[in-house]
Amino acid sequence: MADIVIHPSMKMIKARYVAVLLIWAAVGVLRSQFTETVPEWAPLAPIVLLLWPARYHLRRQTTKITITGDKLRYETGLLSKTTRNIQLSKVQDVRVDQSLGQRMLGAGAIAIETAGEASRLTVENIDNPQAVADLIIDAAHKGTKQGL
Repeated sequence: MADIVIHPSMKMIKARYVAVLLIWAAVGVLRSQFTETVPEWAPLAPIVLLLWPARYHLRRQTTKITITGDKLRYETGLLSKTTRNIQLSKVQDVRVDQSLGQRMLGAGAIAIETAGEASRLTVENIDNPQAVADLIIDAAHKGTKQGL
């Protein structure tokens, strides 16, 4: 089986960028209509607001799940990296959680429960989370059958 790499979705990040652009447009309209009452620093506010979606964008770029052979590898981090390896045969449950906004965009969070240690791995904003959960469960069952 070829390696399967899963990254968090860009959908929620794009929605945040759109929200910042709408705020920027609103500030521009207010500034043009009420030039004497809008503070001079008001146009800089959307630039600072860009840090909000940029943070999620950077986190998305530095987070991935890789399913390879009989293990699932979760990697996160930019300068310092954290890697968590989970044997697929130890995966007991994969739960999908979706907020209303995530359901509208076709994204959601997956929570992977494993046997043994107190371990739950939750990955936010995955595209088509039910298909990803099914993929992980199928890979876990294949790994269990091969191990017997």
